[in-house]
Amino acid sequence: CQRGADIAPALLRDMYGVDVELMNADIESNVDVARSRAEKLIDEGAQVLMGAFDSGPTAAIAQVAEQRKVPLVVNIAAAPQITEQGYKYTFRNFPSAGDLIRNGLGLTRDLFQATSAAPRTAVFMHVNDTFGMSMAGGIKAILPRLDYLPFKVVDTISYDRDARDLSVEVAKAKATNADFILLVSRLNDAILLVRELVKQRWSPQGIISPGSPGMYEAQFYKALGNKYSDYCIANVPWYNPKGALTKRVEAQFNKQFPQEKLMFHALNVGFTFEALMIAADAFKRAGTANGAQLADALRKTNIADHMMIGGPITFDAKGQNTQTASACIQNRNGQPMVVLPKDAAQMAPVYPVPGWGQRG
Repeated sequence: CQRGADIAPALLRDMYGVDVELMNADIESNVDVARSRAEKLIDEGAQVLMGAFDSGPTAAIAQVAEQRKVPLVVNIAAAPQITEQGYKYTFRNFPSAGDLIRNGLGLTRDLFQATSAAPRTAVFMHVNDTFGMSMAGGIKAILPRLDYLPFKVVDTISYDRDARDLSVEVAKAKATNADFILLVSRLNDAILLVRELVKQRWSPQGIISPGSPGMYEAQFYKALGNKYSDYCIANVPWYNPKGALTKRVEAQFNKQFPQEKLMFHALNVGFTFEALMIAADAFKRAGTANGAQLADALRKTNIADHMMIGGPITFDAKGQNTQTASACIQNRNGQPMVVLPKDAAQMAPVYPVPGWGQRG
């Protein structure tokens, strides 16, 4: 996320003629710290807040933004309650957990159609933090209503975000003999999970996330190597690799971070950059940093030329962008590649995936 913020000022100066000064604060993934840091930033002159990746801290920042009448543009955070409180100063350019699930499950159907596969059973495994519980609640509510999916969930297994051992959970999942794992994870637990699958010699048809982080991040590939990181699938919001603005952002990213690759930071950089772009666009139209006038300009946002896959960036009455979409990302040769939708695809999807012992 920080890299997305770091590349934004130079790009936004060129795009909008707006100078953006960044004020950074580490919220330590803690609700109370997030609240106090947001207060401190406003006291020090922050005119717009942006963040905060974790849903719990983001909800706390939204409360502060509302009380202090300073707009918050949410880059990443999916818990539905963030835009369900009637707030007038919170604007989220990221799908809610419900939209993530609908988009992710829709792409799961598309994946099975594209590969002529028809798995019958899934075991649902999820982390039990705010995000994971929101996703679990959404899947429980939404999945039974989707008659276009060929599979049923035979068991649901939750685990602690900070778990150091997932052997019991994986053994329980293996005992179901499900065709594939439907996974809502974070980075470290996703690594632990794959290692345990290999250790217990269980090769399901695939591991598919309906919309969570972890499996497309650089550390996932570094920790597991291509052999075990490859073929994992995450149906997540993603940049359009063929888009003009993506190429512009990538050029700036390569200039500032020559040792890194944008593809390993795609979601975090893309949505963080877009959040700052939304703020710059609103500021240019408002002609002022006054909180109420800036919030009014944000409500009227309509940006057709953007980086992430989906329709124009607009906000509904709740401050939610309902036009965001997801892509099916499959790890191939140690890189996250778009395999669906077809118009943005970089290669064709593979499912079922090769077993652990069948890989080079």
